Amino acid sequence: MIRARNLTDLQPTRAAIEREVLAGLARSPRRLPSKYFYDARGSELFEEITQQPEYYLTRVELDLLESIGDDMARLVGSHAHVVEYGSGSGRKTDLLLEALDDVVAYTPIEISRSALLESVEALRESHPGIEMLPVCADFTHAVELPHPSREVDRTLLFFPGSTLGNFEQAEAVALLRAMHETMGPRGAALIGIDLVKSAPVLDAAYNDAAGVTAEFTLNLLARLNRDIGSDFDLGRFEHRAEFVEDHSRIETRLVSLAAQTVHVGGNSFDFAAGDSMLVEMSHKYTDADFAELAAEAGLFVKQAWNDADDLFGLRLLNRMGS
Repeated sequence: MIRARNLTDLQPTRAAIEREVLAGLARSPRRLPSKYFYDARGSELFEEITQQPEYYLTRVELDLLESIGDDMARLVGSHAHVVEYGSGSGRKTDLLLEALDDVVAYTPIEISRSALLESVEALRESHPGIEMLPVCADFTHAVELPHPSREVDRTLLFFPGSTLGNFEQAEAVALLRAMHETMGPRGAALIGIDLVKSAPVLDAAYNDAAGVTAEFTLNLLARLNRDIGSDFDLGRFEHRAEFVEDHSRIETRLVSLAAQTVHVGGNSFDFAAGDSMLVEMSHKYTDADFAELAAEAGLFVKQAWNDADDLFGLRLLNRMGS
């Protein structure tokens, strides 16, 4: 049994999830919030995705994190409070905590309670000197950080993967502005970004031959059926991910295979064959794109690292004027 030691539990309620789903289904085109991919099964499936040969992102980012450890330690300094947005399995976190000098505390903010607790228990064993202060919450909303028992010199926000790219530009800027406030005057943010590359590489990464990504996408419907009582028929929708060059992003949809009616919270939604719901987008950035995005939030790129093939990048951001 995994203990919920020092856990701040702010996970979304059924009513909150239902409100967001209904709002998304009322839009044109229809959408479902991608943050609800990550129940226990969704987190397991995402870890399987990261093992697929076509999915370069996690493999490349792990290698990059390992290679920049000394630079990170020098730039961040000692006695940091590391705050991670969407902690996942903790593999990347382990590399970061190992590289930094005398980390005071680690606060992962994760919407999946099971994934959060499993990750924290593993990290607690490998980093016994670091205070673990997990928060189960939706990080897209303001979250008050727990206070470590030791004095902190600076806060380092860690947002790995390519999750920032899942947001529309205005939403991404809003999230970066919230980070600007959370990090404080001497703080910093380490953010992962997927870089612009050829469409075939991207299409393969989001449509793996084993079908794990398709199962992951459809699991969103299973999660909603369980948690809010909707009646999506998983056998009557299919996963479809395509690169949209004009927007420099992958768009993932669930496409209806037949005429059908879905019920959510006492409301009915009719689908014709071919109708779809946008469930995720993943923007790909150039250096100029990302620097402009950060500047809108009052941040600048202090240090940039890319892998040797320019597939993926990590960016250390500071407040402007600091």
